[in-house]
Amino acid sequence: MNDPSKGKILALAGGVGGAKLVVGLAKTIDPTNLMVIVNTGDDERFHGLHVSPDLDTVMYTLAGLSDPTNGWGIAGDSFRALEMLHRYGAENWFNLGDKDLGTHIRRTELLGEGLHLSEVTKQMCQQLGIESRLVPMSDHRIQTMLETEEGLLTMQEYFVRHRCEPKVSSIFFEGADQSEPSPDFKSALSDSLGLIICPSNPFLSIGPILAIPGVRESIESFDGVRVIVSPIIGGMALRGPAAKLLADLNFPVSSVGVLQQYSGLCDIFVIDHQDAHLSDNIRDLGVFPSVTSTIMDTQSDKERLAKFVVSLIR
Repeated sequence: MNDPSKGKILALAGGVGGAKLVVGLAKTIDPTNLMVIVNTGDDERFHGLHVSPDLDTVMYTLAGLSDPTNGWGIAGDSFRALEMLHRYGAENWFNLGDKDLGTHIRRTELLGEGLHLSEVTKQMCQQLGIESRLVPMSDHRIQTMLETEEGLLTMQEYFVRHRCEPKVSSIFFEGADQSEPSPDFKSALSDSLGLIICPSNPFLSIGPILAIPGVRESIESFDGVRVIVSPIIGGMALRGPAAKLLADLNFPVSSVGVLQQYSGLCDIFVIDHQDAHLSDNIRDLGVFPSVTSTIMDTQSDKERLAKFVVSLIR
């Protein structure tokens, strides 16, 4: 077991649900002991700029900049640049606010200077005053692709342009087999006290991370406590298409269906009170169920859940 005095916590996250727990964790433990590995499988280029939606959601949330209504983007942002782009005939189905564009311009500029995405992310987080370490899952290009009844779609095409409506028959991660985890991710897998998989979409947010060669094996042999928080409550996802994807791909639309995606990767599975009746099913999968309220509507909710999860590790 790792030395508990180090107190380092590694979290895997993506999307709004993941960002909510991450901000709670940063308030619960010494934020410098928290490293967050974020999905980049939905990164895209829009208007010539490198956009990292999940990285930005977590970054803005930790910096206190995120839009509290949407959970993504910057609070109070305007969209005049996007309106002007549309006047010039550019597609505008993917919302990019004016302040948000500043992030993407700077990221693209630094990448063009030869920096890796992990180096760019570290620099940007420091300039926003973020104390926790935010790390992209890989410095290599990995793209989440969905085979649907509308054809092959990228994650953003499916999620934003088609509003998650097409039925999905399979998901794969283009470029994953030629990738490797970012350097800090690789080292954190060997020296962290605990590993938390946040309540993020198991297919679209965590799936790309696990598709990187060696990552699943490293988590299987992880020396600390591994805790996963279910994103499904009462057979529903509070946000996003996790429940729909479980149904499309013929898994139980429940926390049990989520846990089936994480075979061999979990010691403790945190579920909401509404799913307490599934505890025996979870034990049958060789995992200890832990029941609490997992809904995070307020900042106190986020911190309460984070304290509960950290207590399971410590």
